[in-house]
Amino acid sequence: MSDEPKLTILGKLFLLLFLAACAAGAWWAFTPHSKGGVAGFTSAFNSSNPTAPTTKSPTDGNSTAKSSVLDAPAISSTGGPIEIGLAYGTEKKRWLEWAAEEFPKTAEGRGIQVNLIPLGSIEAAQAITAGDKRIDAWSPAADLYTETFARDFELKHSRPPIAQSEQLALTPMVFVSWGERTDAFLTHYKEMSFKTVGEALKAPGGWDGIAQKPDWGFYKFAHTHPSQSNSGLMALLLMAYDYHDKTRGLTMADILNVKFNSWMVDLESSVVEFPNSTGNLMKDMVLKGPSSYDCVLVYESVAIDYLKNAEGRWGSLRVTYPRKNLWSNNPYYVLNTPWSDGRRQAAAKAFMKYLMSEPAQKMALTHGFRPGNPAVPILFPESPFTTGQKFGLKVDLNGICESPKGEVIHNLLVGWNNNVRAH
Repeated sequence: MSDEPKLTILGKLFLLLFLAACAAGAWWAFTPHSKGGVAGFTSAFNSSNPTAPTTKSPTDGNSTAKSSVLDAPAISSTGGPIEIGLAYGTEKKRWLEWAAEEFPKTAEGRGIQVNLIPLGSIEAAQAITAGDKRIDAWSPAADLYTETFARDFELKHSRPPIAQSEQLALTPMVFVSWGERTDAFLTHYKEMSFKTVGEALKAPGGWDGIAQKPDWGFYKFAHTHPSQSNSGLMALLLMAYDYHDKTRGLTMADILNVKFNSWMVDLESSVVEFPNSTGNLMKDMVLKGPSSYDCVLVYESVAIDYLKNAEGRWGSLRVTYPRKNLWSNNPYYVLNTPWSDGRRQAAAKAFMKYLMSEPAQKMALTHGFRPGNPAVPILFPESPFTTGQKFGLKVDLNGICESPKGEVIHNLLVGWNNNVRAH
């Protein structure tokens, strides 16, 4: 038998009471109602450790500190970090990549991650209608296809697809060609237009017949795919406006005109290729040089973004404005889809607001866009529209055409698919 003393019944009862008192004290210390609980513990820790973060609210009575990114309210604060998807035309790639990186550093963007989804304007519209749940906002190059998109989406989902919109920036269309070849082209044809480009594509002997330059091969022209990219669709519209010599009121009769369709098909059948992305088309021209393209039709903003890159590789590029032109207004649509809830819509609106802010709009200008915010100037010494005048850039444009009705656009696309893609 052990000689160690044993607890009496009274001793055991005292021990149980002591343990219960300890438990009750711990419960009382760490419940929210106690000023000496967790809050008191945190305050005590901070007072003894001057490097620890404080928990004081900027709205406390004696606080005079200005609100910062760290203490400003954010959409994510009510439900944790949030991700949204933005489908966009690649002509805005460099600008939007910068914006998506800078936005989370702002008070409004704290905790919001913007996932950029590069898609041709028409590709994106079709993906949203088909139910691509990654996409909460859409920024095509222009609103030309919006009417068709809204009709198709509402037929499938029984709701209008757009909750809110804004025009981010403007840019017209331009012909971009290599400087030496531009001079040779204009010496022979006097102007650069769809008519003269079509003639060059059919010129016997190519550049040999145009400018006695057999080493340059055949004349090579390209624009993007009209059924996938907005700039390709704009190319067709500008052809129609140019052919009929008008700037408004493009009708079904105009695009169904037999002579116009014969001329368009003849021109388009000689186009080198139809890429699905304006940005990639311009990038290929700069990477591969004159052996790939003599001339391309792209957005002015895309041309500006690549002018300096080209100058250090293959010589200078030249910008020429079509006789008839169209604005790409780069809309931003916050989508009203079944899969985008209130928080995601709010986050998409916050990013839209950021893109319209002066810092973001000034960055858009550096990438060649004409800002959608009227408070941001276009002409000043460092502006690309000032420094780029030697490449042919200009601010004032004539011959701007109106956007035709949706049915006209739709039938122009159908005609192109039936008559050109079949060749």
